[in-house]
Order: sequence, then C-alpha cells, then structure tokens
Amino acid sequence: MNPNAYCEAEDFQHGYEMEAANGSRFIKLHVNHFRRTKIGELATMRDMCLDNNGMPVRRLCEANNATATWRQLVNVTCRAGSKLSRGLNQLREEMLGEVHKPVILTKVTDLLSQALGQLAPVDVYTTAQIIVLLVDQRVNDAALSADLVNICSQLMSSDKHVLLLSAELNATNTLLNKFEDYMDALPQQFVPRESCGKTILHEGIESANVAVQIVNYANIGVQALISSNLSVFYVNPTCDNITGMAIYSATSKDRRSAGGDFWYRFLYANESVHRLRSESDLETATYLPEQLWRQLRNRGASYLVFKIYAHDALFVETSEQRIRRPGGKVLSITIPGFEGELPGALPFVLRKPEQLDAVGGCGYWNYETWLDNGITTCNDSNEWDTTVLCQAQHLTQFSFLIGGSYWQQEQQDDVQLQSHEQLLDMLTLVGCGLSLFGLLGIFLTAALVKKWRDQASTKVLLHLCLALSLQLSLFGVLSVDDWTAQISLEQDWNRCLISGAALQYSVLVIFSWMLIIAFLQFQRYVTVIGVARPQHYILISAIVAWTLPLLPTLLVVLLDDKSYKPTEYQLNSHTAMCYPSGYGLAFGVVLPIALITIVNCFMMICIVYSIYQALNPRRQLIVQQLRLSVLLFFLLGLSWIFGLCSYLHLGIIFSYLFCLTATLQGFVLFVYFVLLNTANRHAWLKLFCPNQMRMDVPRRSTELKSMTTSSTNFSRRTQS
Repeated sequence: MNPNAYCEAEDFQHGYEMEAANGSRFIKLHVNHFRRTKIGELATMRDMCLDNNGMPVRRLCEANNATATWRQLVNVTCRAGSKLSRGLNQLREEMLGEVHKPVILTKVTDLLSQALGQLAPVDVYTTAQIIVLLVDQRVNDAALSADLVNICSQLMSSDKHVLLLSAELNATNTLLNKFEDYMDALPQQFVPRESCGKTILHEGIESANVAVQIVNYANIGVQALISSNLSVFYVNPTCDNITGMAIYSATSKDRRSAGGDFWYRFLYANESVHRLRSESDLETATYLPEQLWRQLRNRGASYLVFKIYAHDALFVETSEQRIRRPGGKVLSITIPGFEGELPGALPFVLRKPEQLDAVGGCGYWNYETWLDNGITTCNDSNEWDTTVLCQAQHLTQFSFLIGGSYWQQEQQDDVQLQSHEQLLDMLTLVGCGLSLFGLLGIFLTAALVKKWRDQASTKVLLHLCLALSLQLSLFGVLSVDDWTAQISLEQDWNRCLISGAALQYSVLVIFSWMLIIAFLQFQRYVTVIGVARPQHYILISAIVAWTLPLLPTLLVVLLDDKSYKPTEYQLNSHTAMCYPSGYGLAFGVVLPIALITIVNCFMMICIVYSIYQALNPRRQLIVQQLRLSVLLFFLLGLSWIFGLCSYLHLGIIFSYLFCLTATLQGFVLFVYFVLLNTANRHAWLKLFCPNQMRMDVPRRSTELKSMTTSSTNFSRRTQS
C-alpha cells in the first residue's frame, strides 16, 4: 500500500441539531464536505460539526484492499458550535486560501482575547490546526511572531480540563511542536550577523500586538518577545559572546524588567555556574560554556533560541496516572540547524518548588510524557538550596519534576476538593429547602394574623422575604441539570442572559432591603431621640430597594454581557450557570455586596454596643441581647462575610460557614418572627387546636418588638 495515497474529497450529509423559537428542537439536514486526506490521517468537516461532548466529528482515511477509502459514518447528528468556534473554523478555511496570513493571525488573537479564556476543546484544536497550516506553508515571517506568542500565551490561560480534552485530539502537542518549529526558523531575521553593533527595528513586529513586549538589543545580538505566559529570546553569540539567559522573580540592579512578570539578565560564555546559583530570586537559567559553544560553532551553529514557559499548561499527558509533573517554569533550548547529541554537557539551573518535601529532579518533555533519562541532576547542594543544577547533552524542553509523596498528596487534594464540593452542594440544597419552607411559613402567618401583617415592621420583613423567595426560586431552577444541559450559547443566549441578570438582580435586591432594615434598626436603637420618619417611608423604601439594583445589573448587561456566558466545559460537565464572572462578578455583584456588608456590620456593632450600655447586665437581659445579636446577624446578611472570604480563597472553612449560615436565612427569620413570637405562635395553635386555646392571647414583650415601633421605653432607659 502506498503510504502517500489519499482519500479523495467528497460531500457528506448529516443532521444539525437546531432549536425553534418556541424552544422545541429539530434536526436540519446539511451537506458538509471532507477534504482530500492522506491515508492514516483523521479529517474534520469544512463546516463545524461537534458531537455531544463538544468534540469535532472526524473521519479516518484508511487502507482497504490496497486502496485508500473513507471509513463509513452513519446517522451523524451534530451541533454547529459556538460563535467563537465557528469563527476560528472560518479562519482555518481562509488559511487554506490566498488570504493574507498576518490578517488571519490578527483575527485569531482578537477572537481569543474576546473569549476571556472561556474556550472549548475544539477551539484549542482549531487554533492548533491554523498554526499547522501556517508552518506547513513555510510562511517564515518575523512579523507574525508576536501574534503567535500571544496566541500560545492565551491558550496557556485556558481551563486545564479544556486543555486535557483537547489533548485527546493531540492539539496541545501539535501546537507546541509547530510553534517551536516556526519560532526556530526566525533567528536570521531577528539577530542577523550584520546587526551586531547597531539597532535594527522591525516595524511590523513592533506594532503587531500590544500584549507582547518587543525587546530589541540586536546591537549585542539579542531580541525577545515577552508575554505573561510565554517568552522567546533570540541570541547571536557572535555579537557580544552572550550564550544564555537567567530569569528572576524579583528586581536587582543588573536585571531588566519584563513588564513586571519577571526580570532577566543575559549570561556570557565565561559565566560561573556556582556564582549564578548563589544569586537570590533565581527562577531558571542556562548558558553554553565557552568550550561547548566553540565546538558547536565549528559544527555550523550560529544562533540560540530560548523559550520560557511560565507553567506546564500546554504540556498535557493524557494518562490518568501521572507519576511526575513540572513544579515550575519550563525552559526550552534550541540551536537552529543543529541536530544530534551535544559534544559536551549543557548546564541549566531550575528552581525547586517551595512546598517540595519529596525527591524530585530534572526532566524533559518528549511530546508524550516527562522523562529524566539522559539528564543529570547534580546533588551536591544542601536541602536549603532553592535551585538545582542539571546537565544534559540533548536539546528540548526542560523542567524540575516533582513526584513521589508530593504528587500523591496533590492527587489526594483533588479528590478531597471534589468531596468538599459535593458536601457543600448538599448543604446548600438542604439550607435552601429549609429557607423556602420558612419563607412560606412567614407568608402564611401574615395571611393568618391581620394585626401582625398591618405593622410597618412586618411589611418591611415581607418585602425582604419576597426578595429571598425570588432568589432561592431562581437559584433552584437554574441549578437543575436538565435545564442547564439544554442551554446553547448561541440559540439560547437571550434566555441565559435574562436568567443570569434576574438572579444577579434578586441578590442585589436582598441586600438593598437588608441595608434599609439595618438603617431602621440603627435609628431605633442608636438614634433614639428626634427620629421622624417621613410619611409613606415604606413605599419610598420599596421603590429604592426594588429599583436601585437595576443600575449595576443593567451596567453589566450592557457593558459586559459575555460575563454571563458559561464555558463550553461547564456546559459539557453539567456545571453551567448563567451568572456574571470576571469583571462583571467583581464590580456588579461582589463590590455592592461588600460595601453593604461593611455598612451593616458597622451599624450592628453600634446597635449591640448601644443596647449593652443602656441595659443592666442582668442575666435575663444578657440572654435577650444575645438573641437580638443572632437575629441581627441573619437579618442584616452578615453571614455573607464568610462568602466574601471564600471568594478571596481564604480557606475552605469559610465556604462551609457561608453555606451553613447564608442558606438558612429564611428559616432563621421564620423561627424568630413566627415560632418565637407568642402572638403568632398562638394564632397557629388556635387554628389547629381551637378547643384548647383561650380566646385572649397575652402579648409577649420580647426583643422581637417592631422594627418601627416607638422607641419610648428604650429612650427612657437611656435617660435614667
């Protein structure tokens, strides 16, 4: 069988899963196309076609009776993918044509930037295919390098689960391999021999992408492209005998800044490795000693290329049982045009992870897994050294590998995190159920006891309970797996946006009412003299509380509507919820909640202190004061302090405290305002046991008096 045989291009009919305006789903027939494909390779369709897992439907060109034939596909029904996925796929099609390549790469970077890291596995795969086409067409243009660095840097910020799924399509390895090949073909354009001693400007590169910093020291034989996750340094040792790089985590007088992400300095062929290791804040470093570089130069070497990967996101192993993994930066070293084993040992220094408590060592990537054979880890350092010296006689990507008990502990931590999430979900569902039960009890009590519902304080409480009911109901509906599984980011985008904005609005309404209640309580217990509430203040409060939250909600909808968009991975894993993320979450939800919580906390402290000063510290009054403090804690939403601490990743304990307190707010209000209120409790007992209850129910004077009742008695205590 001829290994260069091809399956010829052919049309292919399949079904697209669509959704009608009324929400019903139907299948629309579509004629797609498979391009001419080499035997043994998998081909994707011209138009995006994704299976239920969000992966592209592919077709194998296989050998059959000494001919190349397509493997049969039957009953194919797929989805067209998101707008981002279709856009990247269209750019891949344009890459096959005569469209100007810089324009295509610029469009790719723009699409990835707009996605804000919310990519699907197919997006990584399609981007890798675009770079494959670029490299295979041998378009070696330095003006495209900044866009390529930016593209890879953005993909490195993708969700690790998305990259893991894309690795099943060999997308990450393909991306790495082609990126390295393309960049290794450019040193003659960046640091040519004639540039030594003078500066050469590459205008196309300088203006290509603002996310990539261009460092031009061509006069000494160095040019670099630096981004937050990935940096490439080109070196021509002929100019100034520079043969290496050192990367640091802090500044010093002899170090250059890389935009605040790291600092670096150039290393010379006569560098001392021992002095280098003694430098503070060293992350990674390598250089070619004078003798090694002289031998390589005699064998035709002219340039050096160093690539610094901030982490191992693109170095994905598909094996579920990874024995070791990189513990820091990944250092790639190449000598364009040179192949084979080095004539001498190449030294490089790597930083040990601070949390390392097990045996680790230097290793390299072979585009399948991390290995350490052929690498020497020098063990002449003591346990307090923060770096390790390694030596190798071949060129590839290197990193310090961690394993043993540390890697096992990390796996255990992942399992423990999943168990925490499951337990927190269960606590949330139980708490929300109890709160809904309590809120229903409050509404029924208001319907049963006319005198209680006519009180101004009860009207404020009912508004708060209505907002809580709205939020819990929306949360319950949006958390149902069957509902989120039906969301299509394109066809159901309006539905997703409306539901997410409604949930955000309901949360902010709750906090608006809690702020109003805090202010009323502050007036009652602290500012007890000369308080004159305006007429119809309940109506005024309602207008403010129900309309003011529209402002941040509409701002997020109009300025950052994509923040409501769940990722493709969340959709496929049934963990999606349409709710603000990123800046939308920070400024549209967290900031208002934090400000109101701080104000409420201050007013609660003033209330408790004022009551403590006014009341004699008798045991009965202390118990009443304690009960009032607990009520205010839930009534004013101070349990959200734990939520803010959890948002800031201050510990899993705050997540538990938040789920145990915030979700029970409605139930606690039911306990205080119904079960512990004598009049309301007797009204229920009278309803169910009318023969055993006396008609005249004594009124109970407790700390649960009306939030808006006259403060005369309390005022008298403060004046006596």
